Amino acid sequence: MSDAELPYRYAVEVVGLLASPRHRYDGRPDGAVAALPVERRDRIEVRAGHGVVGDRYAGRAAHRDASVTVLAVEGVEQLAAELGSGPLDPLALRRTVVLRGAEVEALRGQLFGLDCGTGEVLLAGGRPANPCAWMDTVLAPGAHRGLRGRGGVRCAPRSDGVLRLGPAVLRSAVPLDPARAGDAVRPAPRRRP
Repeated sequence: MSDAELPYRYAVEVVGLLASPRHRYDGRPDGAVAALPVERRDRIEVRAGHGVVGDRYAGRAAHRDASVTVLAVEGVEQLAAELGSGPLDPLALRRTVVLRGAEVEALRGQLFGLDCGTGEVLLAGGRPANPCAWMDTVLAPGAHRGLRGRGGVRCAPRSDGVLRLGPAVLRSAVPLDPARAGDAVRPAPRRRP
């Protein structure tokens, strides 16, 4: 992807990566399931049109446009402050990539690239990754509601590559404001005809 197509560059940090072979939050929220350790990774392999190698959504047609999810850690930190809960584990949200320093919610509907020093992985940002009721059990009471509008973005991988923890460069087609990384994006009110 050329610099003209993705002209905006941001220094970010990949602070969390997750690839899970099975769906964990199924059915009603359960404290025993919530207490299980999170499947943290130091690196993940992304394949275009397929997803993350070894992840539960990889290669599944229903998830082809949403096989990678990206989250801003600042949203989780802001939520923790609002709830007075103490630190919350952003990987408990089960998002694939957790970034620091990126206004992730602004990437809905946008093509962007992430380069961790191993080559750029292109992702097509899609719909919001809406939180589920499990968040009140695995994070803190009130987290389900508090994460609305800042639960991350579902993405379709457009190129192959490797993402790893640490410093990275995010390139986007639209300008981003890293100071707004934790802000919730609320849908515009619907107008009645």
